[in-house]
Formats: sequence, C-alpha cells, structure tokens
Amino acid sequence: MARPQSSYRCTECGWNSIKWVGRCGECQSWGTVEDASAATASTRGTTSIAVTGNRIARPITEARSGSFQRWQTGIGEFDRVLGGGIVPGAAVLLSGEPGVGKSTLLLEVASRAAATGKRVLYVSAEESVDQVRLRAERTGAMHDDLFLASEVDLGVILGQIEQVQPDLLIADSVQTISSASVDGIAGGTSQVREVASTLIRVAKQKALPVLIVGHVTKDGTIAGPRLLEHLVDVVCHFEGDRQTALRFVRALKNRFGPTDEVGCFDMAGDGIHEVPDPSGLFMSRNGAPVSGTCITVAMEGRRALPVEIQALVVPSSAPQPRRVVNGVDASRVAMLLAVLERRAGIKLSDADVYVSTVGGMKLTEPGADLAIVLALASAARDRPYPHTLAAIGEISLAGEIRAATGAKQRANEAGRLGFTTVLGADAEHLREALRVAFSMTKSPRERELDAAF
Repeated sequence: MARPQSSYRCTECGWNSIKWVGRCGECQSWGTVEDASAATASTRGTTSIAVTGNRIARPITEARSGSFQRWQTGIGEFDRVLGGGIVPGAAVLLSGEPGVGKSTLLLEVASRAAATGKRVLYVSAEESVDQVRLRAERTGAMHDDLFLASEVDLGVILGQIEQVQPDLLIADSVQTISSASVDGIAGGTSQVREVASTLIRVAKQKALPVLIVGHVTKDGTIAGPRLLEHLVDVVCHFEGDRQTALRFVRALKNRFGPTDEVGCFDMAGDGIHEVPDPSGLFMSRNGAPVSGTCITVAMEGRRALPVEIQALVVPSSAPQPRRVVNGVDASRVAMLLAVLERRAGIKLSDADVYVSTVGGMKLTEPGADLAIVLALASAARDRPYPHTLAAIGEISLAGEIRAATGAKQRANEAGRLGFTTVLGADAEHLREALRVAFSMTKSPRERELDAAF
C-alpha cells in the first residue's frame, strides 16, 4: 500500500508544496508554510449540529440595529479615525514604526478612559510596570482606575482580565505575547495567530474593546501573518517623520466607520497632543511675499489642509542640472517641468531646480500640480505672488487644468483661511493660470498702464 504523501501550504497566500520549506515560494514570507495534511485529516467526518435558540438564522430585517453604543476616548482626533469612538467588543490593531509614539498614544487613551470612570487594563509585554509608570508620570496619565501589568504569557493575561474585569484592554504588543499551548517563539506565525484570535474571542464574549499594538517590518507592513489584519475589526497605522513632531493616524480598515479619516497629533516632551486644526503647520510665517512659493489645499482623508510649496531655480553650467525634491514625487515634478517649458515657454532645462513642501508634508496627489508649476514659474521669473493666492488643480501633458477631487471642499477651506483668489480648473489652461497669477504681482501703477493700453 502506497505511503500517503504529506502536503504543505502557506498560511499567507495558499501556495502548496510537497515538502516543508522555510520560505514560501509565492509570497516570499518566512515561517508561514505548515503541514496541511494534519489539518485536513482533523476535519474529516465532521457531522452537522442541531441549531437551537438564538443561534437560529433569521431574516436580516429582524436583526437589531444600533445595539451597540460608542464611547468617546476623550481624544477627538483618535475618535475621528475610529469613526466616532470605540465600539464595545471591537478589536483595534494599531501599527507603526518603532519610536513613533504608539505606546504614548495608547497610554493617553487609557488615562482619558480611566478619568471617565472606566476600568482600564494596560498590559505591556515590552516594558516593566515601573517603566510604564515613569512615562505616565511624565505625560500626566496617572489614575486609580488604570491598572498596569507586565506579562508575556497569554494565560496570565487572561487571568488578569478575570480578576480586574476591565472596560478596556490594551495589549502592547501582540508580537511579544506567547501562549503555552502553541509551539514556537513569540512573534512567530502560529503564536501571533493564537494570541490574536484568543484576545479577539474574549473581546466578543465580554463586549470588551481591545486595543492591540502591532509591530511593522522594515518595508512598513504589519509583522506576522496577514490573517492578523483580517481578524481584527479596525486597523490603524501611526506614522510620522522622526525629524518633526507631527504624527498622523490613518485607518486602513474599519468595520464600524470610514477609512478615509486622518488624525493629526503633535509629539511633545510631556506626551502627545491632538491638533484639531493643523492649517498653520504647513505654511511659513513670512511677512512679505517671497518668490518661488505657492499655496495649495491638499486632501488628507476627508480633511482639507493648506500646504505651502516652495521652489528654487538656480542657473547651472553643469551638463546635467540637478533636480532635488522633498515631500513631492520626483517623477511628477520632472513631468511638470517638461509641460512648463513646452506649453508655457518657461525654459528650466539649463537650471538647477529644488522643490519642497513646508512642515514635512508629503504630497502624492495630482491636485498639487498647479501649485508646483506656479511656484516654479515664480522662482524662474523672481516675481512673488500675494498671500491671497491659492492654486488647486491637476495638469495634463497638453497643459490643460483639470479639477481635483473634492474641489469644492478645498475651495471652501481656502476661503475660510483668507485666500481670495483660488486658481483651478476655471482657468482651463496653464497659460491662462500663469497670466492671472502674474497679473497679481504687478503694482497698482502697472495695472493702470495695462488697462490704459
């Protein structure tokens, strides 16, 4: 009788192999290939089970709506990303690079929740209780209803939950917690899957919201199996540049709200603070207008943010002039330089060009094209625009100006901030937009002479 042949399958992408390998041949993930024959054998002979009581399927029209009620964390920017607050029984995964401020943010959330009378259990598998207390004293997060525990064993953490009976659980982090019932080291595929599924099961059974911290790999993805993101209800990413104090929280997945909201925070020495109106963070505060600058209004989720774009054009004798960008796409700037030279007659191929944003803002949307081109033209001709000018629009290779997404909301935000002239798709072509912009740089006497002739 032939010996049954074992089969192995990747838990990430489903790739099959006749022998075990350490790295998946399809998705190139390490430690995700497991024996599939054992799992297949365990599912053979499954019989049906009688369903009674509340578990019987019923029409969707008879299901209760609005059975859950969100509660506010006390941090408006975090509630915005979550869709209005925390849902009881929800599992929220917060990921981010090391040192970006994940633990500081969640400790502030725990403190605000404890201040409203809720019992909070903060489990840190990476720091001791004394270390967490030092950070809490520095940020002012001390409260009697905030319970701290430093545990790495999942069974002990479940015991802490039974003893404390918290209203909110914070686990920092899922990659450092292990279960004795599963083989492997902490952070491995099987361990992360077991720890996450157990915490989520407890959250659903007890209607206990759980905030889980997740590590990221060097390429920015969440460490562990992809199943982790499927199990949780909300996936948030905490990002920011270490050179600046500005931090953003974005929702990548949200079963209870939108995924296009962005929370803005400021990292300070005494903790992390929310920034409800970040309008002035991405604009310089110079008194007199300076050539090579132009304001645009970018969309970060549903929020419109004014961003100042600065350009510098310097004559160069090198055979290949430099093109240096910061905060914008280099390939898109190269395309806009070609459009500016071909469609508007402003030659910059023999000059060094520098383009940057203010405040560390990163622009990837095409709605900033017109502002970049106007800043380049202003720098090339050394003619500054007034502070009342803003530009919003996408530029095609033919020099046409197209409306950006959310143009009305952008224009309303520009008007609220005092920009009286907003150049956009109404100009139709790049030449017309440059004519209107440069006409604003003329003195009143020059305008009178132009009107006379």
